[in-house]
Amino acid sequence: MAVAVHSVSRPTVRRRIVGAQLRRLREAAGVSRKDAAEAINTTESRIGRLEQGRAGLDEDDVVALLKLYGIDDRGERDALLTVVREASRPGWLQAYNNAMPAWFRPYVDLEEAAQVIRTYEVQFIPGLLQTPDYARAVVRQGMSDPSSAEIERRVELRMRRQRLLYQPHPPRLWAVIDEAALWRPIGSVEVTRAQLRALHEAARRENITVQVMPFRVGGHAGEAGAFTILRFPEPELPDIAYIEQLTGAMYLEKDDDMDHYTAAMERLCVQSASPDESMDLISKIRREL
Repeated sequence: MAVAVHSVSRPTVRRRIVGAQLRRLREAAGVSRKDAAEAINTTESRIGRLEQGRAGLDEDDVVALLKLYGIDDRGERDALLTVVREASRPGWLQAYNNAMPAWFRPYVDLEEAAQVIRTYEVQFIPGLLQTPDYARAVVRQGMSDPSSAEIERRVELRMRRQRLLYQPHPPRLWAVIDEAALWRPIGSVEVTRAQLRALHEAARRENITVQVMPFRVGGHAGEAGAFTILRFPEPELPDIAYIEQLTGAMYLEKDDDMDHYTAAMERLCVQSASPDESMDLISKIRREL
């Protein structure tokens, strides 16, 4: 049983890795969720949450489950327990807990661990590509009477997230942006022009691809709204579709859901202007604003 270390600094990802491995070990041992729950004096629903990475990890519980599943090899057991211990250590994101809603924290954790980020945006430039001034205007519009300190803290978090695109071995970001988001002045026309210039420059990087969904296409595969698909280097982690709502978010990973969203993203990329055509369109809109 190999445990990936790629995500060692990311608590949400560590829990998901441990949970996925516990599920496979349980199934390989022919142990039911009911029996696993009885072994650690808990409920079947909690076993389910543990295996999905959605519940906190207790080292004693994991030791008991590994024993139940017949995992006697010390090296194999210790490798998994190391990840369990790391899951309780705070990462950099903890410093920003007051700068985001609780439902968004897992996304930031998963985003940083992703190998490929594919996103479709309707109203705004994607957060990973926003300038500070543009992000500041977006945050201000999205909150009810925010203080200057609250706005700046959220902008700081957004800029901190962007570091992953410029680190060694960065993830691949593929963004499809509706043309309406390019025309919509956020903050001011000057702020929007500067944002479009920054977007054009970012798209020159090898790890960033930007496509525009032009008005001329009419109806298209993204009619249901914005969404993001995350893909991870660890085989333990399935792809996740993230759909943000006004007061919460959905994290989808079932095969049927992922088939639907992956197919929609593929159609969006085909229907949109090519990357080169998109750069020309971004430049044109910037001049005409």
